[in-house]
Amino acid sequence: MIPRYITDVDLSQLPRVRTDVVVIGVGIAGLYTALQASEFAQVMLIGKKGLDDSNTRWAQGGIAAVTAQTDSPALHLKDTLVAGAGLCSYEAVDVLVHEGPERLKELIEYGTNFDKDEQGQYELTKEGAHSQRRILHAHGDATGAEIVRALSERTRQTDQITVLENHFVIDVVTRQGECVGVLVMGPDGELFFVESTATVLATGGAGQLYRYTTNPDIATADGIAMAYRAGADIKDMEFIQFHPTVLHFPGAPRFLITEAVRGEGAILRNIDGERFMEKYHPQKELAPRDIVARAIISEMERTNSAYVYLDITHESEELIKHRFPTVYGFCLQYGLDMVTDWIPVSPACHYIMGGVQTDLHGETATKRLFACGEVSCTGVHGANRLASNSLSEAVVFGHRIVQRIKELPPLEAVRPLAFVRERKMTAIQTREQRIRLQKLMLRYVGLKRNEAGLKKAMAEMEKMLALFDCQSREKEAYELLNLLTVATLATRASLLRTESRGGHYRSDFPDKDDVNWRKHIIQSIDGGVREEVELSNVE
Repeated sequence: MIPRYITDVDLSQLPRVRTDVVVIGVGIAGLYTALQASEFAQVMLIGKKGLDDSNTRWAQGGIAAVTAQTDSPALHLKDTLVAGAGLCSYEAVDVLVHEGPERLKELIEYGTNFDKDEQGQYELTKEGAHSQRRILHAHGDATGAEIVRALSERTRQTDQITVLENHFVIDVVTRQGECVGVLVMGPDGELFFVESTATVLATGGAGQLYRYTTNPDIATADGIAMAYRAGADIKDMEFIQFHPTVLHFPGAPRFLITEAVRGEGAILRNIDGERFMEKYHPQKELAPRDIVARAIISEMERTNSAYVYLDITHESEELIKHRFPTVYGFCLQYGLDMVTDWIPVSPACHYIMGGVQTDLHGETATKRLFACGEVSCTGVHGANRLASNSLSEAVVFGHRIVQRIKELPPLEAVRPLAFVRERKMTAIQTREQRIRLQKLMLRYVGLKRNEAGLKKAMAEMEKMLALFDCQSREKEAYELLNLLTVATLATRASLLRTESRGGHYRSDFPDKDDVNWRKHIIQSIDGGVREEVELSNVE
């Protein structure tokens, strides 16, 4: 039901641009990879909005890397494997923990200013499931914004990088199973073809699958859907992370309350004021995110409440304002003072552990097509991402992608291609259908799932796909089809995995089943669905 290309076009009739490397997405993965590639190649960097609009900008907590004498790559590896619930790739995690510190130095060289203490040493914090303080942060709780500032400034100063803001990539273009570039729509709706030796997807995640999300409105699963249509493998889409603590207050948007608040001592209380996490996990508030999120939902259901409280009032005013100026200032806008008030919170969609399957150099099953950041599935996160590993993953594998691109032979000139879809489809109201999809995902493919609900969601999504049309060439219509595509992948995988693990919880199969399900679900547009056993034997 999902077409190979989502619009009809003849490349011979379109303007054509040639570059060495095209990078799609302007978060940390896209900016860093573009900068690295610009040292030897001409790069085109394409952003759906401006350079400041990405998931990275909203990352509060920080970046995890071993820098302290008391820490070690072995400890970081162990913490990551435990959080990943048996589905991390040992090799990928080993790459992350050993190469992360060097990539962190490069971020600093690019101009990122991480927070330091009075002695000039980098301040380190601790988040859920980390055994050590190893997370660097900037401006207290504005780490992502500082990284984006530094990288985007350097990008604008780099002559080898051409930046296209407010441009939308419709599809990855392939020839005989090899990526040869991308079809792009400009801000006025004009189409053109970018021909490239290598294409890097750094488009972020799929938070807009859900009504309640910490993601900005640009997170519409574009990269995953494009890669799927282009023949790449999509892996582990059932594992969706809900952040446990997102502001839940009348009139306020769903604003992320960073996990570092709990890392600095905040506790969770139910509507009756009772601390409850000791009932659910020995690490209490610092248990892995999936456990904390489900514990909160359980307490909300038990007490018939829409939220629980996050309480850090026992810590000093100085610490709260110094470490969390962004969160403190935002809450204060709505009359909530973290120094004296308990903050009402509930879970919301935050991060997709699954995505476009890559090897250890970021390459997908489609030759010359790479993926980096949240759009990818490198194997680092397994079934549940360890807090603050995502920014490290982006730069570690961005660097590896660039090293692989150096080895690619030049691309031969692409002869004119024409895309004609096999069927025409009926136009639909994109806004209404997007809300309908988000409601389906929240109700049936959220924190708690079961067979009946998943089957109902799948049936409804298939009906929506059958009515779809992109003839209007509107960005919103393309985004909806991308969301629908990825929603079906996530729902199908959730239905197949008859166990509970990490970010996937089945109320009808509440236990983890290592005998039958220590494996991955991989979906491809040509090959259907297959399973791969996870060979890593360390958890």
